[in-house]
Amino acid sequence: MIDIHTHILPGVDDGAKNWNDTLNMAKAAVAEGITTLIATPHHANGKYMNTAIEVIERTRQINEQLIVEGVPITIRSGQEIRLHGDWLDSWYRKELLPLADSRYVLIELPSSRIPKELYELIYELNILNMKPIIAHPERNAEIMKHPDRLANLIERGAWAQVTTHSLLGGFGKRIEKLAWTLCKRGLIHIVSSDAHHVERRGFRLREAYNVIGDVMGEQWQNYFLNNAQCVIDDRPFEIQPVEKPSSGGILHRLGSYLRNH
Repeated sequence: MIDIHTHILPGVDDGAKNWNDTLNMAKAAVAEGITTLIATPHHANGKYMNTAIEVIERTRQINEQLIVEGVPITIRSGQEIRLHGDWLDSWYRKELLPLADSRYVLIELPSSRIPKELYELIYELNILNMKPIIAHPERNAEIMKHPDRLANLIERGAWAQVTTHSLLGGFGKRIEKLAWTLCKRGLIHIVSSDAHHVERRGFRLREAYNVIGDVMGEQWQNYFLNNAQCVIDDRPFEIQPVEKPSSGGILHRLGSYLRNH
């Protein structure tokens, strides 16, 4: 498995605080079957600044240390880039990173709204042949109220990533319900952990994929798995399964899952 959104670099944001946290996260990822993950520290969110050159160097150092420790996992570099007015200028200044040297970039929205600037940024990134992935849209208050606004962003050329903890109820029932609704509507293209710490917020990637298989079917499980590989390989995302799970079917299977867990 591949995880494209993690906070494993030590001491740079609200994720791993030190090398021991990083090492424990790496070992936990391996135990789940994760072979590659992308380090995506927060950047330009008003609190943390992790420029491209700093992230690349820290990622190199961590990979070297993990080899010494004998932990069989590869860390690739990236950022979770908050939408801000200087976004494109920062890109041209080479302060921003795509995910794993691909054309995909991970964009974080404010939790309360969808800024108008996002529409122009999606347009500009598509001109540059870049592919913006919106991080955890299910946790955005405006999308909670108006899911069709995520559909509009996707029509304009964006993609969307749901968080494992959202699907598994870690952020509450309302976000859990919306996460599954967005998946059911075909508005989610990739699943990742947004892991911050082994105990506070671990990976739960294997668990999420298993539930997706139970609730939506094996074809959707494979779709999300393969799309994570597409980021690493810098390939277009796969075509979604032709049959979207029906509302009644997904709710019935999800209800059965929740009753049995």
